[in-house]
Amino acid sequence: MSVVILALETSCDDTSAAVVANGTEILSNIVSSQVEVHNKFGGVVPEVASRKHLELINYVIAEALAVAGLGFKDLDAVAVTYGPGLVGALLVGVASAKAIAYGLDLPLVGINHIEGHVYANFLVDPDVTFPLICLVVSGGHTDLVLIKKHGCYQVIGKTRDDAAGEAFDKIARTMGLGYPGGPLIDRLAREGDPGAIAFPRAYLEEGSFDFSFSGLKSAVINYLYRAEQHGEKINKADLAAGFQKAVIDVLIDKTLGAAEKAGVSTILLAGGVAANTRLRTDLVERAGKACRRVICPPPLLCTDNAAMIAGAAYYKYLRGAFAPLTLNAVPDLKLGEERYEGNFRGRIM
Repeated sequence: MSVVILALETSCDDTSAAVVANGTEILSNIVSSQVEVHNKFGGVVPEVASRKHLELINYVIAEALAVAGLGFKDLDAVAVTYGPGLVGALLVGVASAKAIAYGLDLPLVGINHIEGHVYANFLVDPDVTFPLICLVVSGGHTDLVLIKKHGCYQVIGKTRDDAAGEAFDKIARTMGLGYPGGPLIDRLAREGDPGAIAFPRAYLEEGSFDFSFSGLKSAVINYLYRAEQHGEKINKADLAAGFQKAVIDVLIDKTLGAAEKAGVSTILLAGGVAANTRLRTDLVERAGKACRRVICPPPLLCTDNAAMIAGAAYYKYLRGAFAPLTLNAVPDLKLGEERYEGNFRGRIM
């Protein structure tokens, strides 16, 4: 029996709707980006993002259904990101999904945004076997997650300060490259020598799988300021390459260490920074030498999109894990939690 899910994603600055069948077949995946809107501010302005979601959501839903060649009557469930993220942005998606679910008497599935990123990998390979280690790297999150089965997560490492994507954006802004910083640094770094400028790598205590990028960020900014004060010319490509390699080395070292400690043979890569070309190639190469397999979603499924939300929702649909129509936005939602209208239901282990 086919299960067709309409999913909505509005956690930050991308308005997205997708139709996915059986958790694997992407019938449509429409993403309307607000990058041009926020670029002049150097970052996402929450109130502006919320208003743009309100303007776009109905059009994006209509296009997703049209591209899929389906109507509302063909849907089996509606899924939506309800956290973490910007509360105003989340509310637009949540309200829209609840209205559709109520009007059509369909099950409503609430999805954690980070869980969605994880399940982008299952759109690529639905037959992947557990247990798994997933490295989640984005603008707001840098986590190492041990996944024992569908819906069962153990966060074994997380950032103590800046997320990797946040560090990319701040360094790009300081270098005058623009926003969003990750793709710009990735592109510029291809022209530079990653060994030309040595930047620090923070590994923290022995055996820790946590991350810290604030020291590296400060080191790069101080390097730029000192060069400016002394009138020295900076090779921006070398700087970008050195900074990027310092981030990626730590990400890969800790990911491979976590996989070895957990005895896991398959590694998933997820989140917006997972689109970084150097991270993808280096992780695959080094994991291969350690006899471990890496699954990387295509770049379109790494950044925020609704197909990944539908993919995650499919497995919750099979378990009958539906949300009530009182579902609300939870901007600080943790991976493995379910919080419905203030009712904290705890971790799923």
